[in-house]
Parts: sequence; C-alpha cells; structure tokens
Amino acid sequence: MKSKLVEALSLESEPVAILWKDEKPEGARGFSRGKWGCVMWLLAAATKGEVAAASPDTYGCWGGGVGLGFGNQYPRFPGGIGCFERFLSIGNETWETGRKVAREIAPHVSSHFLEDFLKGEGYKKTPELVADFLSEMPFFQVPTRYVVLKPLSKVDLGEEEPKVVVIVARPHQLSALVILANYRRKGFENVIIPYAAACQTMGIFPYREANSPNPRAVVGLTDISARLYLSGKLPQDSFTFSVPWSMFREMESDIEGSFLEKRTWRRLLGST
Repeated sequence: MKSKLVEALSLESEPVAILWKDEKPEGARGFSRGKWGCVMWLLAAATKGEVAAASPDTYGCWGGGVGLGFGNQYPRFPGGIGCFERFLSIGNETWETGRKVAREIAPHVSSHFLEDFLKGEGYKKTPELVADFLSEMPFFQVPTRYVVLKPLSKVDLGEEEPKVVVIVARPHQLSALVILANYRRKGFENVIIPYAAACQTMGIFPYREANSPNPRAVVGLTDISARLYLSGKLPQDSFTFSVPWSMFREMESDIEGSFLEKRTWRRLLGST
C-alpha cells in the first residue's frame, strides 16, 4: 500500500506496518534466540525497506517482549520483578538480593547494563511506583507466533491487514499528525503520550487503543534509553506516531481539503 501521508508530510521514510503472523516472512531480519537487542532497531530497519520479525524467543529484551505483545516478560528479568522494580528506580545495590544477582550476571552482561542494574535508571522515584506502573501496564498476548514489522508499501491488503501503522516523524511532521488525528473528531485528546518504553508506545498501547470504542494515536520515542540506542539509525529529532489501522485509514482519507493543502503548512514545510 502506498501512503498519501508520505508526500503530504514530506516524510523521509515510509510508514511501517505492524502485523501478526503465524509464519516468519522469508528473509526477515530479527534477533537470535536469547540475544539481547532493542526492538527499535527492527523499526529502524523497516523504515529503510527491510522486513523484521520477533517471536516469544527472539524479542531482544524483556521490555521489548512486553512492548510487542508477548505477555508479561518482566518476571524473566534477572532477579525477577523485585530487581526490575529497583532497576527502573533506585538500583539494586541497596539490598542483598540485588547484590547477589549482580555478582551472578556480571560475567554475562555489559558494563553499562551492570551499572544501571546496580545504580538504577532513575525513571521512577521508588520501587513502589514501578510496581504501580506495572499494575497498570496494558499487557497483551498476541494470538500468533510472530510480530512482523514491514514497510507499508510492501503490505498486500488483499492478503494481510496491519494492526498498527508507525510513522517516524520530525517535530513539524509530528505537529501535523496531531492536528490531522483530531481533524474529524470531537474533543482535543485524540492523541496520547504515555510514559512507557519506546517499543510499548508502538505496540501494546496502540493495540489497546485499537480495541477501544474511540481509538487514539500514540506518540512515542520519548524513551531516552531507546533514543540512545537509535543513535545513527534514525534522525536525532525523530519521534514515533503509532496509529491503529482503522484510524490510519481515516487520517489518509482526510488529507484532501485539510490544512495539509493550505498556506500555513506549505510555508512551514518551505522553512525547513
């Protein structure tokens, strides 16, 4: 499928479709079983024309497994949920269980991960707040073996239908997408920016929205860890704008007659 938004927004890369598949596409890029990796690398590859896939055995990291929809993978974090709650907040060096786990994993992990494991990432103030965060996480179990990321132009709508479309956008483009998402709808909160990992804001949060009576788009890549991992793979000022499929089709149909054909948008594009 060719997206009209690519031209209307002057996107530098085409949108990426997220699909659920029982079979891994031939030649799809992905992680080896048990190998660490950031799911956002798969998105970056798809923006450049590649097809990528992940499974319950090859999702790269625990948060990535959660983000793509392979259920709650945090119990598999080193030391379990307790260590993860401290990892995201104050660190594991403050309790004996955490120190013991750190000694066990030290030969097998990078120095950067070990430092974060011991000192904490500081993304939540306390472990208790992380526990609350997890209690509200929209964990999801996809009904298929694989989650596939594919350039939208390679999707054959006669045979497959995306669950979500992810657009990589720079600030002006993101502004336009927020306006377009609200263009035909009542209210002014048809786009959300949840606090979550970058992969979760393009996976389970849009999945949740797709199942709601009034789906909303989800802005992501506010995750600074993912932004660091993506250095050199996407433009530095990129964000993601993830849209349930039905809403994406709606937005595509709303380009004609909208602000995207009028003076202010044309002038703003010309200023970049």
